[in-house]
Amino acid sequence: MLNTTNNTIIIRNYIILTATVMFTAMGLTDTFSAPTRIGQQDRINNFGQVLSAGLVSYSQTLGR
Repeated sequence: MLNTTNNTIIIRNYIILTATVMFTAMGLTDTFSAPTRIGQQDRINNFGQVLSAGLVSYSQTLGR
């Protein structure tokens, strides 16, 4: 009886561990390889260029 209970607990823990690893791996993959994230990074880079150009233009008008 004790042996059956231990095997059941080990199998249950193995299934929980496997599911946790699978969901974590899927979440990390979606976080780092998502096309929407890449698109957002491009938008942020473009906004940074526009912002820096605006700051340069503003500083040139202040310096005159």
